[in-house]
Amino acid sequence: MASKPLQLKFVQSATRAHQLPELGPEVAFVGRSNVGKSSLINALANQRQLARVSNTPGRTQLINVFSHVAGGAVVDLPGYGYARVPGHIRGDWSSMIEGYLLEREELVMVLVLVDGEIGPTQLDVQMLEWLRYNDVPHTVVATKSDKVKSAKRQRRKRDLAEGCMLEQGDIVWVSASKNVGVERLRDLVISHLTT
Repeated sequence: MASKPLQLKFVQSATRAHQLPELGPEVAFVGRSNVGKSSLINALANQRQLARVSNTPGRTQLINVFSHVAGGAVVDLPGYGYARVPGHIRGDWSSMIEGYLLEREELVMVLVLVDGEIGPTQLDVQMLEWLRYNDVPHTVVATKSDKVKSAKRQRRKRDLAEGCMLEQGDIVWVSASKNVGVERLRDLVISHLTT
């Protein structure tokens, strides 16, 4: 039986973790700009405009919180690595993201989104190393799986896993536009929100 869409509702945007409401366990989405965080949150909720999607990378500039009907919240963090954002804003994003990831007691899982078509960038690897160093629980989600040609899919899965220093089975592959793997990820998010 197919899982129901996540019933999410936008609650608040903030610049720091202490400004956020306490809604129970939180699952945070993090990744470089243009990796598809907002599109994936929309696919999980089966709502087209829940999280703001833009053709311009770097549009998510705040911590955005979406409450889940059964308790807990999904958190959309600003994307990292977008060069056209002024340096002082990029620096603020870094402290905003790190502050949330280290200080937020409600945080139970970080979903690190990596572009499945191009594999982990140096910034993605740095994020994974930082999360491991700080013992922050995380799962790698490879987005845009539909962009990987079927003839190259097995090699891409192997290379991406190696680049992330993980086993292939540890990575969740999804495509928000083709709805591939969304149900598996939805079940994973629900399991963390209801623990």
